[in-house]
Amino acid sequence: MNSFVQGDPLLCIGCRTCMIACVVAHEGKRIYEIDPDGYDFHPKLKVVKTWLVSVPVQCKHCENPACQAVCQSGAISTVNGAVIIDQDKCIGCKACADACPFGAVRMAALGFKTNPDGTPRAVANKCDLCQGVDGGPACKRVCPTAALRLVEREDVDQIVARKRVNSVLTSLQP
Repeated sequence: MNSFVQGDPLLCIGCRTCMIACVVAHEGKRIYEIDPDGYDFHPKLKVVKTWLVSVPVQCKHCENPACQAVCQSGAISTVNGAVIIDQDKCIGCKACADACPFGAVRMAALGFKTNPDGTPRAVANKCDLCQGVDGGPACKRVCPTAALRLVEREDVDQIVARKRVNSVLTSLQP
């Protein structure tokens, strides 16, 4: 099973600190070293806020990713338990964004690819679990309310076991 970051809507305050941490982690610089005009703000997650709830939406790093199955250019692969997009190979067809059941894949004009007319070409952008970033997912590390946690196989096994026990106990009650 692949790991993924899970948000708790009961703890999330919608501050979007996770989005900023994501951009900073992928820029490879500290936030005060980034030129405000020298980068594009395209985090690999999106905080969804409503009147009732707020929570980050990000890739669940599926075992059999629908995004990877529909990718025409072979830009999506699974590396070290994370579903990764090679943005150099991405052709911007948006099939992966349509296929993702969580809405975790978004298109972003990152500036390094251009269309024949010189305009920026959009490529797929999604959580990569901060592959290559020391300390793992930056969003989890900076969340002021600890609303984000890294879910791993052991966590899922414990949750499933607890649900099974609760199911049996519930069925035994008169």
